[in-house]
Amino acid sequence: MKELKPTRKTRLLLIDDDPNLILLVKDYLEFRGYEVITADNGKTALDILEDADPDMIICDIMMPEMDGYTFVENVRNNVKTRWIPFLFLSAKGQSQDRVKGLSKGADVYMVKPFEPEELVAQVESSLKQADRLLQHSRGADVAPIIQVPDDVTLTPKELEVVQMVAQGMSNREVAINLKVSQRTVESHVSNMLNKTNLSNRTELARWAIESRNA
Repeated sequence: MKELKPTRKTRLLLIDDDPNLILLVKDYLEFRGYEVITADNGKTALDILEDADPDMIICDIMMPEMDGYTFVENVRNNVKTRWIPFLFLSAKGQSQDRVKGLSKGADVYMVKPFEPEELVAQVESSLKQADRLLQHSRGADVAPIIQVPDDVTLTPKELEVVQMVAQGMSNREVAINLKVSQRTVESHVSNMLNKTNLSNRTELARWAIESRNA
């Protein structure tokens, strides 16, 4: 795949309560061709998400009013935003901090201080992965449309599982990430297939991705 070069001004939402970091990161990302929207805490960022539709979120953890953990949970529990690639950028660098950040819903966890080039590489990698998933979900133009009942409601845990399925994870990988047994994951997948009247995990992943872009 060609290296990702934003053409329509790929939009990033940057959230941090340090104005100096906001300025430096915003300038660097804008220099690389991205449009950058900023907020100084999770509460303000949620307000921004009501109108904005960012392609990716970069977020600090320790912030006033609403921290990053609470914010990412809100993002993942909202049908409109739950598929947005999410990167935590935090000074909390212990192993347990990384595990907590990823388990809360982040896709990438970077520790401050960081090299700007590494941040750009992580952003581009996450955007490429999201694009690959979208292209795969579309498949050939002749791929049948995924249809499910209008009243389908998934539990919070099922939403977590289907998100990881849509990322291409196996049941075993999902189980490791959620710290549950593989049998539990298989049960969640089976329940979702019954609810949606879909036939397999591939259709379930396609439906999850297409729901985001509907």
